[in-house]
Amino acid sequence: MQWTQNYDPLGNFLLSALVAAAPIAVLLGLLLCGFSAPRAAIAGLITALVVSICVFGMPGDAALAAAGYGACFGLLPIGWIVFSAVFLYHLTVRSGQFEVVKRSVAAISPDRRVQALLIAFSFGAFLEGAAGFGTPVAISAALLIGLRFHPLYAAGLALIANTSPVAFGALGTPIITLAKVAGLPGVDPADSHTAEMLLSQMAGRQLPVFSLIIPA
Repeated sequence: MQWTQNYDPLGNFLLSALVAAAPIAVLLGLLLCGFSAPRAAIAGLITALVVSICVFGMPGDAALAAAGYGACFGLLPIGWIVFSAVFLYHLTVRSGQFEVVKRSVAAISPDRRVQALLIAFSFGAFLEGAAGFGTPVAISAALLIGLRFHPLYAAGLALIANTSPVAFGALGTPIITLAKVAGLPGVDPADSHTAEMLLSQMAGRQLPVFSLIIPA
C-alpha cells in the first residue's frame, strides 16, 4: 500500500510542525523528569503513533510497519555498531591498553590544547566514523578526564568536537539514511548510490569549514 504524507495536515505549517514535534517533546520531557530511557522511549513511540494516525492520517498498519522497521533498523545496524564499539572499549580497558593510549597521547605534548585536539577532534573523528552514536563523546571524554581535564570541560570538548565528523559517523549511516528519504531532484529513488554520492560530496564541501571554525 502506498501512502503519501501530507506535511501540513492542519493548514498551518507552524502548528503542524509543533504537533509533529510532540513525540520528541514527550521523550525529552520524560527524561528530564527522571523517567528511565525505555519508558520515555515507549511513551515517545506511542505519541508518534497517535500523531501519525490521528493527525497526519497515516494508515494504522503502515504506522505499525514503520515503527517495526525503525526498531529493526535501530537494533541491527545501529545497535550492532554501538555494541562493537563498547565491547572494544571495555576490552582495551581490561587489557590495560587504554592506559597505554592515554600515556602515549600525554607523551606527545604536555600542552592541553594539543591533547584536546588529538583526542577530542582527531581520535574522536576516527571513533565517529567507526562507531558513532555517542561512543566518540564517551570514550574521548574518558580519555580527557584521564589526562586530568575537568569532567565538565572534557564532556564539552568532546561534544563540540563531535559536530564536525558526525555526518559520516557510524560507517556513513546518516548519509545512507538521508539518501533513502531525501528525494533528490533528478535522481531515481531506486538509485541510492547516486544519492549517497551527491550527499557525501555536499557534506564534504561543508564540513571542512566547520572543522576549521570549531577548534578555533
